[in-house]
Amino acid sequence: VQLQASGGGLAQPGGSLRLSCAASEHIFSVGFLGWFRQAPGKEREFAAAIDRSGTKKSYSDSVADRFTISSDRDKKTVYLEMDRLKPEDTAVYYCAAGSVWPPEDYWGKGTLVTVSS
Repeated sequence: VQLQASGGGLAQPGGSLRLSCAASEHIFSVGFLGWFRQAPGKEREFAAAIDRSGTKKSYSDSVADRFTISSDRDKKTVYLEMDRLKPEDTAVYYCAAGSVWPPEDYWGKGTLVTVSS
């Protein structure tokens, strides 16, 4: 398994969750890592991405002020800290990696995030 996402689950509106994505050494080094999400009945959309140095980050407008992407080079893991969650954040979240921005060359299995009271 080259990308393994975890951390999904049920959260209440206004709550927080942290997703993790463990990557193989090769995948972590390709250049960029990111998170996409697909809500029920909708197309998959970009959420956040980070370069392998951890210095360049990008967010979609819908999550920019609530989500934080980070990475740990020693653990070959990328994280998505999701705060102030909203019901519309409910989606399957996918970890991805690639050599160009945004990263879409390699995909992991998704992890479901449900935001509901």
